[in-house]
Amino acid sequence: MTDPWEEHADWWQREFTNGADPEYTEQILPLIQQHLPRSGRMLDMGCGEGQVARLAAEKGLQVVGLDPAFTQVALAASRAGGPEYFQGSATDVGLATACVDAAVACLVFEHIALIDPALAELERVMRPGGTFLLLLNHPLLQTPGSGWIDDQVLDPPEQYWRVGPYLSEANTMEEVEQGVFIRFYHRPLSRYINAATEAGFRLERMEEPAPAAGFMARADEYAAASSIPRLMFLKFLKL
Repeated sequence: MTDPWEEHADWWQREFTNGADPEYTEQILPLIQQHLPRSGRMLDMGCGEGQVARLAAEKGLQVVGLDPAFTQVALAASRAGGPEYFQGSATDVGLATACVDAAVACLVFEHIALIDPALAELERVMRPGGTFLLLLNHPLLQTPGSGWIDDQVLDPPEQYWRVGPYLSEANTMEEVEQGVFIRFYHRPLSRYINAATEAGFRLERMEEPAPAAGFMARADEYAAASSIPRLMFLKFLKL
């Protein structure tokens, strides 16, 4: 069976890199830049084509990018920018114990089946006091069956965000674009925080930013969703 991330790498590269996505350029990348340390070695877990890794390298960090999709790693290497890139698994990153000072997992853990081994592997490779930045599609607002509802049957019409079964963990293949199916693992926020804590991390900061202005500008009806966060940002320190 073909890995969806190999099969649809061009979709990701086209829609979310090189400034194509306002949520990355206006929100995700600035958040990461704000909270990364100023020096040291960083692991970008699930690096894709390397936009987070390049940002960190520009800031002065020595960066290793890891992704299971060879197509992503190959493009990342071709775009250069300083980081080293390797194809590998989140549960076996192939680095020495206590060799990195920071790690970033940006919109990655909602696609990882085994989060406990992945967090244990992160804890293994990080030095004490290291920074771990975890960015997720907001677990409450990205539940299976959730989405924007424009109900014109009611009088007056109503627009709202429907929330699916939040407390139940789920494994779904979602059509994110016509013909593009990606696997998502939904988990409540408590599952992520408790798993990270049990792996040896301490939560230092959590942010739920309002949607990026560039995203809101894509459709007039999005104005009604200005107070509904799409992103969850968690900053942990390794004990």
